[in-house]
Amino acid sequence: MTLTLETRDLTIRFGGHVAVNSVSCSFRPGELTAIVGPNGAGKTTYFNLISGQLSASSGTISFDGRDITNLSAPLRTRAGLGRAFQLTNLFPNLSVEENVRLAVQARSGVHYDLLRPWMARRDLIARADAILDQVALGSRREISATTLSHGDQRKLEVALMMALEPKVFMFDEPTAGMSIDEVPVVLDLIGRLKQDKTKIILLVEHKMDVVRSLADRIIVLHNGQLVADGKPAEVIASPIVQEAYLGVTPRSAA
Repeated sequence: MTLTLETRDLTIRFGGHVAVNSVSCSFRPGELTAIVGPNGAGKTTYFNLISGQLSASSGTISFDGRDITNLSAPLRTRAGLGRAFQLTNLFPNLSVEENVRLAVQARSGVHYDLLRPWMARRDLIARADAILDQVALGSRREISATTLSHGDQRKLEVALMMALEPKVFMFDEPTAGMSIDEVPVVLDLIGRLKQDKTKIILLVEHKMDVVRSLADRIIVLHNGQLVADGKPAEVIASPIVQEAYLGVTPRSAA
């Protein structure tokens, strides 16, 4: 069976406000889908519904042939949904290497063993170090995660997600707050992840130059509704996107 991630009529209400309104969409391996839209469009809320940080008011989410609508976020992670989180939600006082080692250990299913301590597991340590080298943090492995620059913290978030070897990579504005010099490193990392055609990659991003450089497909949310879905050039050029996302009317765009 081909890996699929699909939402059907996915909806969430906050009081009288419908933040995501009956969104039906499917995502396939070997494709990076960018989720775009103006502020307040429901992009991150939709992301949170998929990853399990929010519970849907109605509709369903299926993943790999299984209904995961009612699964908790940790169980969705265990099933193969990977999402980058801010380090404050993880182990900010541990070293960079220790953070990634813990993620590798969690993925391998290895538990603490008094007779065989963690440092004896050279195979897992080597895996953690290899990931750090891939994200250009090998030279910073011994320092505390809290002392990293914002850009390096985002790289560490990617490293933690890579360590879990998910089937789906979910990136929510991965370049936010980065300097111009730091952005290419993260874009290159995501570009290399795209080369694995067995993975589904979802990206929420405001910067259209980033979207153009990475996306194979764009979906557009506006007022909580899915208003466009297709190839980047077609979607960006569509009248509804020009008006809803770029703020220009078809007449003024002419």
